[in-house]
Amino acid sequence: MAGPDIQEMLRTIENETRATQWITGRSTLRPEVLAAMARVPRDQFVPSPLRRHAYANTPLPIDNGQTISQPFIVALMTDLLCPDPDDVMLEVGAGSGYQAAVLSRLVRKLYSVEIIPGLARQAADRLRDLGYDNVEVRQGDGYHGWLEHAPFDGIIVTAAANHVPKPLQAQLRTGGILVIPVGLPRQGQELLVLEKEANGSFRRRDVLSVAFVPLTGPGHEAGQSSAKR
Repeated sequence: MAGPDIQEMLRTIENETRATQWITGRSTLRPEVLAAMARVPRDQFVPSPLRRHAYANTPLPIDNGQTISQPFIVALMTDLLCPDPDDVMLEVGAGSGYQAAVLSRLVRKLYSVEIIPGLARQAADRLRDLGYDNVEVRQGDGYHGWLEHAPFDGIIVTAAANHVPKPLQAQLRTGGILVIPVGLPRQGQELLVLEKEANGSFRRRDVLSVAFVPLTGPGHEAGQSSAKR
């Protein structure tokens, strides 16, 4: 049984889902997504001094100026991916490893790329120590995805890009879903869902205004320069 803090977190997620349904089009989230949220100990993914706040519906700081997203956003993004037990997915931005841990309960295999070396090591160690053995983390520039394991059934990006990276679009299988926040800090960001169609085009849906730390790295900067030309 989930403890009282986790139960309160789940109630908050359900309330927030109902409150935003007129924007997101979702009045409820999949039971399996909520079950995964209940099974992952969020307090193990935040710094020790903040563990008393681990199950509050708020983002929290982690190392290197990064954050762990609020539980509602983690649950919503997970639900938007429509995960299936046979899926192989990619995460861009491992951070603390929390989003990866939640997704790992819902898919066959998750590959996660984190650009900050210290965070990549910590996330890999934490996930291994907690028994999430279907997640593989590597340090690298997630803008370029992880070509060796493509195509992916779903891709989730946990930092805001100023455009949708072309390599991620290319590494998504037909029918696959990409969930990504797009926009600039303090200038508006939108959570997008893109579904890849048979002809290689994408069906796009804007879901919700959000606030994420920016996606960083040489690949993203090169893509930004290219997009401006």
